[in-house]
Amino acid sequence: MSWLGESAALACLTFDVDAEAPILVESGLYARNAGVMSHQAYGPLVGVPRILDLLREYSLPATFFVPGWTADRYPKVVEAILSAGHEVGHHSYAHKSPFALIEDEERADFERALASLRAIGAEPKGFRCPSWEPGWRTPQIVADYGLEYDSSLMDSDKPYVLDTGAGEIVELPVHWSLDDWEQYAYIPDPPFRSAIEAPTKVLDLWTSELDAMRRYGCLFVLTCHPFLSGRPHRVEVLRTLIDRALAFGDVEFVGCAEAARRAREDANIERKTLTPVIVEPGLYPE
Repeated sequence: MSWLGESAALACLTFDVDAEAPILVESGLYARNAGVMSHQAYGPLVGVPRILDLLREYSLPATFFVPGWTADRYPKVVEAILSAGHEVGHHSYAHKSPFALIEDEERADFERALASLRAIGAEPKGFRCPSWEPGWRTPQIVADYGLEYDSSLMDSDKPYVLDTGAGEIVELPVHWSLDDWEQYAYIPDPPFRSAIEAPTKVLDLWTSELDAMRRYGCLFVLTCHPFLSGRPHRVEVLRTLIDRALAFGDVEFVGCAEAARRAREDANIERKTLTPVIVEPGLYPE
């Protein structure tokens, strides 16, 4: 059977519970700034409970990608996600971009995150790279540690099986247009200065993308951050999007692990091998 089953599109609601980590990765000095730290703490303290309530209303599954930093600082929040029956995925420990790390650093961060998540009862099946900035070896590391899927690459809008050289994993592709960071993330310092878009505009962007993905038989992976989309009006955008998808009658909501399982069991699924980009010396500036 096709990974789509009888649906026109599969939808994965995913939430990156970053908390303070993406600010601190810019500089540990930001820990002194109570304002920006409180801005990020809104996610686990207010946004996650509000989003869990929304999912409970509709009896929908979701996947929460949690850095080890968040698990250590807010263990009860992660426990609440697990208690509600949702999947917890691996999202690094410190939210460092792997492409900028040497291999030993990347593996140490990966292992530390696994330990933190497992300590509170999570057993991640999949990985999402911080800032969607993996290195070419990152999928191999995901496979090395026995995870089943990744959700970090952007070269498709349908799942596929990726041969990493260290084993096969399923890739669940993503895109910036279905990420709330580009829509709402205004922070003066560090300068993450996206325009704060009207939620009505964001709703049009996301529902229009869903409409088109139904036509083309795609995987709709929505990526939200609780410190952004946990705000009241923005939660209502999620509610309206869910209502619209359910009204179609041909969109099924699944967690990422379930989407990956279906893709792996589809005999006709596309299979790929990563081909690193090799730059001719002197052709481009360094």
